[in-house]
Formats: sequence, structure tokens, C-alpha cells
Amino acid sequence: MIAVQGVEGQTIAVLGLGRSGRAAAQALMAGGAQPVVWDDSPDTRAAAKAEGLVVRDLTAAKGFEGVAMLITSPGIPHLYPVPHPVIAAAWAAGVPVDNDIGLFFRSFATYEWDDFEVAPRVVAVTGSNGKSTTSALIHHILTAAGRPAQLAGNIGVGVLDIAPAQDGEVVVLELSSYQTDLARALTPDIAVFTNLSPDHLDRHGGLGGYFAAKRRLFAEGGPDRAVIGVDEAEGQYLANQLAEGQSDDRVIRVSVAGKLEGPGWAVFARKGFLAEWRKGRQVGTIDLRGVAGLPGSHNHQNACAAYAVCRALGLGPRVIEAALHSYPGLPHRSQRIAERDGVSYVNDSKATNVDSAAKALQAFDRIRWICGGLEKDGGLSGLLPHLGTVTKAYVIGREAQHFAMQLKGVEAEICTTMARAVERAMAEAQPGETVLLAPACASFDQYDNFEQRGDDFVALVRAGLG
Repeated sequence: MIAVQGVEGQTIAVLGLGRSGRAAAQALMAGGAQPVVWDDSPDTRAAAKAEGLVVRDLTAAKGFEGVAMLITSPGIPHLYPVPHPVIAAAWAAGVPVDNDIGLFFRSFATYEWDDFEVAPRVVAVTGSNGKSTTSALIHHILTAAGRPAQLAGNIGVGVLDIAPAQDGEVVVLELSSYQTDLARALTPDIAVFTNLSPDHLDRHGGLGGYFAAKRRLFAEGGPDRAVIGVDEAEGQYLANQLAEGQSDDRVIRVSVAGKLEGPGWAVFARKGFLAEWRKGRQVGTIDLRGVAGLPGSHNHQNACAAYAVCRALGLGPRVIEAALHSYPGLPHRSQRIAERDGVSYVNDSKATNVDSAAKALQAFDRIRWICGGLEKDGGLSGLLPHLGTVTKAYVIGREAQHFAMQLKGVEAEICTTMARAVERAMAEAQPGETVLLAPACASFDQYDNFEQRGDDFVALVRAGLG
């Protein structure tokens, strides 16, 4: 656990008692603070009280009396669509609002570091798609290379639940826009921006607000080095804002859309080959085509970003290449779960938006595509140019009929349930084809989360294979 610094003797309120809220309360107590907690769920409040936490009604007229700070969970809206009433009450009372990410960055470094030979480092990864894979891949490469590392944030454990740093350790954080949007301290040593596509627009008041939340990771404290995906205008803008000139190698540009030239530092992938260029010449290359855990150009972008981070941390190209080949992949993200009679089965339940599903469709040929769920804003128009690899779609979810009607030129069978979709896809799949779950939608119409949806797909496939 990371004990929060600078809070001794203070009363600090915690809103939301999920994983991050409970960890924040414990870390505050470890730092000498007195947390008072609140959750909208009566059952959750009762459980917190039974655990010895002090429950205070923060919605009451004097709920913030004597409170020095409010720590809110990332999933609770603080601005759009409307501020949560407790957050609005904190504003009215003049109480600063922060989250567990802000607490982490103000508390991670300690006086014990004075005795370390190598100071610990923090790598923070954000973006729309690929941030989980990129974070996990960085952690895997470091671990394979013998470097001490921890993985936390939006993946693994909560940021305040990690162990205090070791000598020379690297902490890799995956950070969502919900986490970066509110944190008062954001000071990673290396920050990564993978890409941007429309997502969570209601929470951020539109695409501009969504990008602004991501950009805070680079603007609030300023990382020593930034790894920026430049295949969208937002990434190009961000890289330009951070660099002092063409040869400023504090910014490493990453692309899978084309060759990056010039005197700066760049890592790009073309036709399955990763290339590192620095000061106008190539200094490293890796053939990614045989890396089983990273199929498709979107995963090649993740590999480029992870490679750039690990090079910035001092690892050699051959060390990174060896680790890439041992990377097993993440559950629910282009996860190859089985192959039988020439048919591959891939679980990409994390493809919860159009852009990530489009990238999954580009990673395989001859696809039996299981798709559908709770559609997000913007419709499916972004998918239409990428349907050429789809042999047939099997549509699930309560909106299956509407989803199927938008798939112009593709044979689509309305299955509604995952069980029916898997049964039909397995029955019709031919050698050389891939049965792919890449829903392009949220899961909440039928499942609690994308993990539960992916687990259901995996279980049904394995049961069908016997």
C-alpha cells in the first residue's frame, strides 16, 4: 500500500466505495488522516460501516464541515452530464476535489529513495484503444528483462494498492480519461498517448472534452519523455505542442500509418516490421509478423509504443524483441483461445467501440463475426469500410435488429444471445476462417461488463469444442 503523504490529522471525505474508494480510504488512514466515507448504495455504506470505516452523509447540509479534501472515484461524474450532488456540494463548500491518481502522484516518492542507487520511475499510458495491451506489454518486457516492475491503475491493482517502490523499479499505470480528468497531480516520468477515437462523449461533453482529459497527463506536470501516437490529428497536435523542435528527442513519435522521417526519435511499423529511427537513421528493427500475442496493425501500434518506452528506459532492441515473442496477450483483447480443424477462435470482447472493432476486423481474414450489444453514440458508419473480411455476422444484444440493418452488404443473422451466435458460427465456420467476438458495443444490455461477456464466449466455445 502507498500511504498518502501530507494528510496527517486531517479529515478527508471519500465518495464511492468501489475498489479505488476503499483503497483510498485505507491509504489515507495509513497516512494519518481520518477518512469519512459515503456511497450512494445503502448496502455499500452498511458494509463500509461494518468494516470500521466512518460513514458520513456528505449530502447533508453540514456534510463537509471540517473536511479538508474530497476524494472521488473515477466512475462518478464530476462535470458532465451533470456533477454528482456530493461533488457540487464540495465545490460550494470550497473543498478541493481529487482522486486516487492525484493521491498516488503526491505520495509515491519517499525519503527512502535517497538510499536507492536508481530512482524508481513511473510510466503512465492513456489513449482510446490499446492502452491496456500497451501497459501490460511494457510490464511484460521489463519483467522478462529482469527489471523490477509493477502494473496498476485501470489494469491490475489500484494505484494505492501497489507495494512501496524498490530500488530501480518501474511502475506502469494504465490511466483512463476518467482518471486523468480530475487528478490534481500528474507527474509520470514517461507518458504515452496511444490514439484517439470517439468514446465516453457524454462524460466529457464531446470529443474536445475527451481529448482534453487525455491531454492533462502531458500538460499538468510535464513528463520527462512522451511517446505519442501520431496517426490522428490530436496526436500530431500533442507531439507538436510538447516538442521544442524537430530534433527534440524528449518526444518519441509512433505510427502504423506510414514511415516517420526527420532528425527526431520515431518508432513505426509497416507491413509487419517495426523500425526505430533516431537522428535520421535506422537504429533498430523487429519482424512483428511472427509475434503470436500481437496480431494486426493495431497491436503493432501497441508494440511500437511499448518498444519506445522500453528503449527510453535503456533496454536494447534484441532484449525487447525476445520479450515480445513471449508475450501471451491479454484476456478479451485479440485473445486467441482455440484452434480446431483449421478454424481459429478469438475473443476481443474489449472491442467496445467502433474504432477498436474495426481494427480487430483488419487483423484477420475470412471472419465469422459475433457483434452487437448496447450501441454507443455515432452509429456504425466507421465500421462499413472494414467489412470486406467478414464472411458472415452473427448479431447479439437487445438492439440486434437495428445493428444488423446497418451492416450494408454483409450477410447478418440475428442471434440475440451469445449462446446462439457461438452455436451458429461454429456450425458454419470453414477451415481458414476465424470466429471473432469483436462487439463494437458496450455489454451492459446483457452483461455486467466486457469481461463477463468475453468469459461467456470463451466458455461456450470450449464447451462446443468438447
